[in-house]
Amino acid sequence: MDDNNQETGDLNEEIEVPEMDSKYRMIIVAAKRSKQLQKGARPRIEMDPQKHKPTRVALEEVASGKVNFTINDAD
Repeated sequence: MDDNNQETGDLNEEIEVPEMDSKYRMIIVAAKRSKQLQKGARPRIEMDPQKHKPTRVALEEVASGKVNFTINDAD
């Protein structure tokens, strides 16, 4: 496994976000945040965006509770 895959694998095992009702929701929230970062949003955590991909930064933000989200119930 290369460094990026190892890093992502370790991150997935470490993340326990109590507000998240599923890992699937965590991935969706992180993906949306990653898109915001790619469009120029500033990171909400101390992490060098030049050294880390937006997806990694977004996952760290979600894990640390820095990304707010709401769950809309669809009828």
